[in-house]
Amino acid sequence: MSKGLPETRTDTAMSELVPEPRPKPAVPMKPVSINSNLLGYIGIDTIIEQMRKKTMKTGFDFNIMVVGQSGLGKSTLVNTLFKSQVSRKASSWNREEKIPKTVEIKAIGHVIEEGGVKMKLTVIDTPGFGDQINNENCWEPIEKYINEQYEKFLKEEVNIARKKRIPDTRVHCCLYFISPTGHSLRPLDLEFMKHLSKVVNIIPVIAKADTMTLEEKSEFKQRVRKELEVNGIEFYPQKEFDEDLEDKTENDKIRQESMPFAVVGSDKEYQVNGKRVLGRKTPWGIIEVENLNHCEFALLRDFVIRTHLQDLKEVTHNIHYETYRAKRLNDNGGLPPVSVDTEESHESNP
Repeated sequence: MSKGLPETRTDTAMSELVPEPRPKPAVPMKPVSINSNLLGYIGIDTIIEQMRKKTMKTGFDFNIMVVGQSGLGKSTLVNTLFKSQVSRKASSWNREEKIPKTVEIKAIGHVIEEGGVKMKLTVIDTPGFGDQINNENCWEPIEKYINEQYEKFLKEEVNIARKKRIPDTRVHCCLYFISPTGHSLRPLDLEFMKHLSKVVNIIPVIAKADTMTLEEKSEFKQRVRKELEVNGIEFYPQKEFDEDLEDKTENDKIRQESMPFAVVGSDKEYQVNGKRVLGRKTPWGIIEVENLNHCEFALLRDFVIRTHLQDLKEVTHNIHYETYRAKRLNDNGGLPPVSVDTEESHESNP
């Protein structure tokens, strides 16, 4: 076939045999970036909205434990935190009744809804802790309770036909109430936090901070931080769990300035400058709970609920629970823990 055939030839047969010459495709030297403007809107950013809708349907679980001597306002503070009577039933007993001789663990569940978001809040109270003359090993029932919740979750997790959504009763946060002595931590405080900081997120709180002057409060906070450091006690947020520089910067400020939070709790409202505020009435004025000049309650609330609630849950699952799970499976030879029902059936059928 002649190469000199004109490109304008109208012969049908020849035009079918000889395709029009096409330019060779250019081989790109490096990957070409996708131009989103060229292709149009994809919608990847809707993933966040999808996750939000799904989470709102299932709701959240958050389990908070309060530990400390009687009379430090534990229940009142939790009620103030969540602006609801969430712990009244958990810690109330008749005034005629004596305080329990040993530590009791009482849990009360409460559903809180705000802006369409539901949260099942469980408050675990520990009446009787530190109230005895001999408080030796009084943290053991609390440690046992925390580990029992890990065990319960683990048994559900290793079931062959496990639930789609395992009920989470694990303790995500433990508020440890320190008496506002202004001097130093008691040996019981140090022993408790030393033992329990390994299994749960502990947030130290100085209760009834309005009983101290500003200078006393500042000095006491520094003294508590120093004692915790000297005794090697890690409180939440733990330094080794900071994921990036932003987290480290934010958490360092909390560890070095805010901890332990010096707070005042109250579920009573008073009129101050034409506004209704939560506070405590004293002969010399109203202590406003949410006023940062009066106490650090607002900082504690923002820390626990607005900025670190999800992280508290993640550290519980990824660190404390995983540590328990690894130890439990290792002690069991790498096999899932045998359930109570299985053990009973083996005993009845030797």
